[in-house]
Order: sequence, then C-alpha cells, then structure tokens
Amino acid sequence: MTATHAQPHVGAKASAVRDVLTVLLLPVPLAIAILPGAFAGGGTRRWFGGRGESARADAQAAKDAAAAAFYELDTAQRDLRISIETITAVDSSPSAQRAVSDFTALGRRIDEVSSGYISAVDAHDLDRDGLDPSSVAKARTDLTKAKDELDRVKGELDRFEQGLGPLLDKAETQLARLAPAVERARQGLLAASNALDAVRASGLRADDLAARLAQLGPELTKLNQGAGQHGVTETLQRADQVLRDAEAVRTEADRLPERAREIDRRLVSLRTRAQALTTRAGSVEPILSELRRRFTAECWQDLQHVPEHAATTVRQAEEKLKEAGQARAEQRWPDATALLGTVRALLNSTDEAVSAAGDRLQRLNAVAKDPQHEIDRTRFAIRDAQRLAMAGRSVPEPRHARPLDDSVARLDRAVAGLEGRHPDYWHFLTETEAVRQSVAHVVSDIREERGAGA
Repeated sequence: MTATHAQPHVGAKASAVRDVLTVLLLPVPLAIAILPGAFAGGGTRRWFGGRGESARADAQAAKDAAAAAFYELDTAQRDLRISIETITAVDSSPSAQRAVSDFTALGRRIDEVSSGYISAVDAHDLDRDGLDPSSVAKARTDLTKAKDELDRVKGELDRFEQGLGPLLDKAETQLARLAPAVERARQGLLAASNALDAVRASGLRADDLAARLAQLGPELTKLNQGAGQHGVTETLQRADQVLRDAEAVRTEADRLPERAREIDRRLVSLRTRAQALTTRAGSVEPILSELRRRFTAECWQDLQHVPEHAATTVRQAEEKLKEAGQARAEQRWPDATALLGTVRALLNSTDEAVSAAGDRLQRLNAVAKDPQHEIDRTRFAIRDAQRLAMAGRSVPEPRHARPLDDSVARLDRAVAGLEGRHPDYWHFLTETEAVRQSVAHVVSDIREERGAGA
C-alpha cells in the first residue's frame, strides 16, 4: 500500500500481515510444514465443540477472507502504480496530471481501509483460550466489515484502472518507439560519418558538412544518457531531429562530388557565355545608329543605355566569375554556388538588353513595311471577342461590351497615328499589343463566368 498518507505503524503492520498472508495462501501441506506447531501436537489452540467451535470457524473464515481481500488490493495498487509511472514518464498533459491526482486520492482511501483492516486483526485474537461467544461474534462482524471496505475500494481501483486505458496505451506506444528511434538516430549519424569520410578520401574537404556533423555530438550524448534523464517525449523528438539532420549531411556528402563537377561545368559555360555577350554587345551601337537614322526618337530613345549597360554588367559578371573560381578552389561550395547564380542573373540581364535592340529594329522594319498585318491581327482579336460576347444573347453584357468598344476606338486612333511623314511606329506597336491584351482579358472573364454557371 502507499505509505504517503498512512500512519507510521500502518506500513509495518501491513508488511507483517502480508508475511502471514503468504503462509495462509500456501497449499495446506506446505502451510503445515511451515507452521508445525499450529495444529496437532502444538497444544496452542483449544477448540470447543458445538456452537462455539462453529462460530470461531466462521470468524476465522472472515479473517481469512479479509486477508485475501487485503492482499488483492495491495497487489492491484502495486500494479497500478507501475502504470501511473509509465504514463507520467511520457505524458504531461492535463489528463495525465489528473490521473496522478486521482491515484493519489485513491491511495489515501486505500491507506484508510488498510488501517481499519489491520486494527480489526489486532483487536481480535481468535487463537486465545477462553474466547467468549460475544467476542467471536464481534470479531466476525469487524473482520467482515473490513473485508467489505477492502472490496469496495478494490472496485474503485479497478474502475480507475479501466479509465486509464487510453493514456496507458499511448504511453506504452511511445515507450515502444523509444529504443528503435534512438537506434535509427545512431545509425543515421554513423552513415553520415562514413559518407563524410568517403568524400574526404576523394580529396574534397567538406568542412561545412563536418562542422554540421560535429554539432550533433552533444545531441548524441543526450540520447545516450537516456529517457530517464531527459524524458521520453523529449528523447523521441531529439532522436527524430538527429536522424533528419544526419540524413541531410549524408545526402549532401553523397552529392558533393557531383556538385563539384557541376560547379566546374557552370564556370566554363558562364565564361563562354560572357565572352559571347561581349561580342554581341558590340553590335548594339550599329543597330542604334540605324534606328536613329530611320525612325523617330520615340522608337529608340529608351535603348540608348544598352551599350553602356551591357559593358557594365558583363564586366561585373566577369569579376564574380573570378570570385566563384576562387571559392571553388577553396571548396567553399555554398559561396561558389551563390556567386554563379549572381553571374547568371547579370548575364541574363545583359542578354535581354542586347536582344531588345535587335528585336526592336526587326519589329519596326516589319511594321514600316506592312502595318496592315498588325492592324488585321488586332481587328480579328476584337471581332472574335465580340462574337463570344454575343453568343446566345441579343444584347451583350455592358461590362463586356464597353471595353470591347473602347478597344475598337483605341485601335482606330493608333492607325490614324501612322499618317504623316514620320509616324511613331513603336507607339503603334505598343498600342496594338495593349488592345489585344485588353480583349484577351474580356474573353477570359466571359469564359470564366459561363463556366461557373454551367
């Protein structure tokens, strides 16, 4: 029984009772062997015939039954305490804390009925000579009452144990996961260490990976210290995190040789591209000269900065390439990767600017030669949208008709702008493109609305 709230003598007496009870519950021949003086030849008990002997036997039976009930309650409490300790080792939720509190309250009731049982046993010596019938009757009554109280609390304990089922199942599941989780973490660290050794053997330092792996050392120490020191939940979480981190290190170590080769390829490729862009950038100035000669300023003035921009960005890209090459030589892989990304962005910007000048001249030449193609293309888009807006209707929706009407007027103004000696062909192209985008937006709205209503 729990000794938390019992009187000091209860635990000692309970122990003595359990010792006697152990003998009482043995098979009869063994009990006789242990207590040879208890029966024939001992001369310590006088049994009276008739009613007295029967009453004394009934009282003794009540005492034996009470002892058995005491033993069962004690055993059940011990088993339940193990379950409570299992739960508290894993679960700190309010429901688990409430279970601990309820178990403590049950322990106090168990102490009370145990004390009552021990007092009843102490108060009645059924082996005493000259025991009068009234004393025998009282002994039977008190011991029966003690047994009933023990049984009642045992019933409470059984019901409490049944209610612990979900909490106990969860805790046992957690505990069952513990050892495999810790072992997986250890194996993950071993695999990461082996992968790192293999990379270093190939001539790659992998200092950053080695530093990350070293940071997991204290976590492994805590795993080895066990859940008894750090708790089951925390240990499970730590094991999972260590496994994830170790797996990441192993994966990156396995990929490192290919990563190094990829960085080498990108260095060569981007150097070649930078050289090619330097050559292409030289063609921008002649293109600008032709644009200035043949078209109005509005058609080319936004491209004036392209030669200077191209020269600047290519120079920046070449500087970053040198830094990336140095980072590769020093095996600073993240730095090398980041620098190569910067080089690529600079070259992309240069490529777009250089291409824009050539594309501008090509488009202006085409529209100057035949503006009707652009006009027809835009009018077709407007008519197609108008037919869709009228499909199944006698009158189009105003929210669709209005932007389409505006697009027609906008196209007419753009066409009118081509008249004169020096038309602004670039304004014409940007206007027709804007009209087609507006029309496409109306078409998308119509289809979306009709699709939703289908």
